Amino acid sequence: MTTMKDKRVLVTAGAAGIGRAIVQAFADAGAKVHVCDLNGAALAELRDQIPGVTTSEGDIGNRGAVERMVAEAAMALGGLDVLVNNAGISGPTASVEQMDPDAWEAVLNVNLTGTFNVTRHAIPHLKRSSAGVILVMSSLAGRFGYPNRSPYATTKWGLIGFTKTLSRELGAFGIRVNALLPGAVEGPRIEQVLAGRAQASGRSVAEEQAAALANQSIQHFVNPGDIAALAVFLASDHGRSISGQILPIDGDSQSAS
Repeated sequence: MTTMKDKRVLVTAGAAGIGRAIVQAFADAGAKVHVCDLNGAALAELRDQIPGVTTSEGDIGNRGAVERMVAEAAMALGGLDVLVNNAGISGPTASVEQMDPDAWEAVLNVNLTGTFNVTRHAIPHLKRSSAGVILVMSSLAGRFGYPNRSPYATTKWGLIGFTKTLSRELGAFGIRVNALLPGAVEGPRIEQVLAGRAQASGRSVAEEQAAALANQSIQHFVNPGDIAALAVFLASDHGRSISGQILPIDGDSQSAS
């Protein structure tokens, strides 16, 4: 088993979904974990379920909240070894022509600027680590064009450039930076999407699922636990020579749709 014993880990948006799986995986590997999330009730539940986890409630789209949160995390953990930039929002579904500019800016503010602000405040702490690591959650939409999802795709592509740049800037300090690019993840969210598509098309949910998976070599949705296991591996000593990489975990998808 990959060990992260006593490593100090900050996970943004870690109270549910992929983030929740990542928190559990790091805790199971022996890490000390601090979680930031908007959902205070979910954070309270997380503290009950995973003993030792510390939390901060806040919005990474708010610059002041980010500064406070990173300071709280470093204080609670006694420093910082690993930052997992998981927070992001999906934004609206609309063509570029019909996109609400305020909605566009809201997605960029969280997905790009929020990640930037969390990272810039974390870097001084990571420089004091003997093996600092930054993981950035991009997406399948960071590899392909994504019709009617321009804010989301643009930010996920932008996070690739951010990852590559950070790796070059921080390598001299022994800090490794990599991006994870999940495809469609199994769970309630994709089930709701498929149900909505079925209602709109008149086809069955099973038919919509088959259509959604048709562009993948491995035809199943991604298990959040597999994404979490990849994150732990990359943050561990086994990943000590891996930096500046984009790592798809999407069943070899050939498009985003």
